Amino acid sequence: MSWIWFHISDLWLGLAAGLAGFVDAIVGGGGLILLPALFASFPQAVPASLLGTNKAGAIWGTGAAFLAYARRVQIPWKTVLPTALASLTGALLGADLVSSINDATFRKALPFVLAAVFLYTLLNRQMGKVHRPRFSQRTAIILGTVSGFCIGFYDGFLGPGTGSFLVFVFILVFGFDFLHASASAKLVNFSSNLAALGLFASKSLVFWHLALFLAACNMLGSLLGTRMAMTHGSVFVRRLFIVIVLLLITKTGWDAFSG
Repeated sequence: MSWIWFHISDLWLGLAAGLAGFVDAIVGGGGLILLPALFASFPQAVPASLLGTNKAGAIWGTGAAFLAYARRVQIPWKTVLPTALASLTGALLGADLVSSINDATFRKALPFVLAAVFLYTLLNRQMGKVHRPRFSQRTAIILGTVSGFCIGFYDGFLGPGTGSFLVFVFILVFGFDFLHASASAKLVNFSSNLAALGLFASKSLVFWHLALFLAACNMLGSLLGTRMAMTHGSVFVRRLFIVIVLLLITKTGWDAFSG
C-alpha cells in the first residue's frame, strides 16, 4: 500500500479542499477544484489513487453539508432515499469499471452535456425559484431510481460535475427549487461517494494520511458554503450554479480536447 505524508508545502491542497467544500455544498462541482490540485501535486501517482483520495477527502464535507441542510430544509425523504440507494449501486459499478474501460468517450461528451445544462438554466429564468414537486410518489421513485443510478455510475467512473448534475435533475425533473435541490443532492452524492470510496479503499487506492487532512479542510469549507446558501436562498444558489457549470464546461472541454 502506498502512503503519502503531507508537508507544509502541501498546505495549498488544504485551501483547495476548503474551497471545493464551499462550492460543492452550494451547487456541486467541488471536484473541479480539488482533483486538478491533486493531479498537479502528484503527477507520478496512479490516477485511481488520486480519485480515491479525493473521495476520502470530499465525502466528509458532503455529509456535513447534508446534515446542516437537513436541520433547516425539509427533505422529501420518500423521493430522495430511493435515489440515494440507486446512486450507491451505480457508483459501485462505475468505480469498478474505471480501471478497465477507456473513458475518452465520456470525457469528450461531458462538455457538451454541461453546455446543454448551462443554456437551459440560463434561458429559463424561473427554473428553480419555486419548490413545486410535480409527480406522484410512485413516479418520483421510479424517476429517482433511474436518474440516481445513472449519475451514481458516472460519479464512480469519472466524477466531475456530479453534484451539479444532481441539482439540475432535482430541479428540472422533480420541480424542486435550488435550495431543496442542493440539500437533496448532498445525500445522493454522499451515497455515491461512499460506494466509490469503499471500492477504492478495498483496492488500497487511497492515501489516507493526506485524505484525513483534506477531509478536515473540506468539512470547514462545506459548512461555510451551506450557511451562505441558506442565508441567501435560491436566487444566490442559481447564480453560483450558472458560474460553476460554465467553469466545468471550460475545464472538462480543455481536458478532453487539449491533448
